[in-house]
Amino acid sequence: MPLPPAPLSPRILHVSQPVDGGVARVVVDLARAQAAAGMDVHVACPHEGLLSRALSGAPGGVRGHPWSASRSPGPRLRAEVRELSRVIDAVRPTLVHAHSAKAGLAARLALRGRIPTVFQPHAWSFEAVGGATALLARLWERHAAGWATRIVCVSEAERLTGVRAGVDGSFSVVPNGVDVDRFGPGAPHAARARLLPASFAGVPLVVCVGRLCRQKGQDVLLRAWASVTERVPGARLVLVGDGPDAARLRAAADPSVVFAGAARDAADWYRAADVVVLPSRWEGMALAPLEAMACARPVVVADVDGARESLPPDGRAHALVPPEDPAALGRALVALLRDGELRDALGRRGRRHVLDHHDARHASAAIGVVYRELLGAEPTEAAEAPDAPDYRECTTP
Repeated sequence: MPLPPAPLSPRILHVSQPVDGGVARVVVDLARAQAAAGMDVHVACPHEGLLSRALSGAPGGVRGHPWSASRSPGPRLRAEVRELSRVIDAVRPTLVHAHSAKAGLAARLALRGRIPTVFQPHAWSFEAVGGATALLARLWERHAAGWATRIVCVSEAERLTGVRAGVDGSFSVVPNGVDVDRFGPGAPHAARARLLPASFAGVPLVVCVGRLCRQKGQDVLLRAWASVTERVPGARLVLVGDGPDAARLRAAADPSVVFAGAARDAADWYRAADVVVLPSRWEGMALAPLEAMACARPVVVADVDGARESLPPDGRAHALVPPEDPAALGRALVALLRDGELRDALGRRGRRHVLDHHDARHASAAIGVVYRELLGAEPTEAAEAPDAPDYRECTTP
């Protein structure tokens, strides 16, 4: 059935299945910025989690629409697509922006290119699986690329991963951004005192913020951790987050590892850390290292898609390790825990780099450029944000 005529002013419908973690924060920041710029912004997502809670109190009239969807495709997919179609019919958007593989699957099946559709994978679906499932995911992405007016990748590495997998579409690269006012430097000792017992004062502290799941690689970190405590006596590790691997990770951890659970605001955890680590198996461009650098903390990350592009060039030698390499990860953590001057220098460089290249306002402005290219609309206030880098040069027709 054809969609009803769209309103004359741009009306944006974001669709997201992830309701917690980095994707949810990207959607929240983008929706708020667009609403503040005068756009009519709607978000379809499951009612639970950070995303729905954050949008319920969002200023500027961001309107949420419940969409019952699971994280992965399954027997309810047909019903999920029908439900999303009803939301689309009710909202009558000028443009739909689908975030993540699951939302991209449902939105493109519901629309099939009938209105401008932006798909933002936030890491490709075929990276998360193996064997026949990965092959099917690649075949789907190749086919569905024709139903996306624009595919937005958060790093050039993510775009190249898609191209190498045979995804032939119109791409734009818009690096992730973070709220540099919310995530800013603070007193480490004060932050640690707010979060942890007094016994943690002065101890070497490593913090990992992320969903406890295979993607984020906390199991690799735990395998590396014994070598760290051997060479840096008294070192402690805090895992901030929750997820399906929580019980298995707890069983593998020694007493020097603390499981803090999910945090609504991780800023103080970054400030409390001597080093922030994220040993992911795959990413598009992870937010946790950007947030940590915005807080002027040094990071160690696995060299997966987007990691190298997210780091200042003069800090990569200390920050990047091969994925799934516990020995290299342990050596990198030990080197930073033993060198306070290097940690401070890397923290300052990281903060400058995020301010220059990964401010959330710049990311919103770049997305505004993409929308204007697709809709032929006049520039918005967000798109004309001062000092915003011009990402149009990253666009491949």
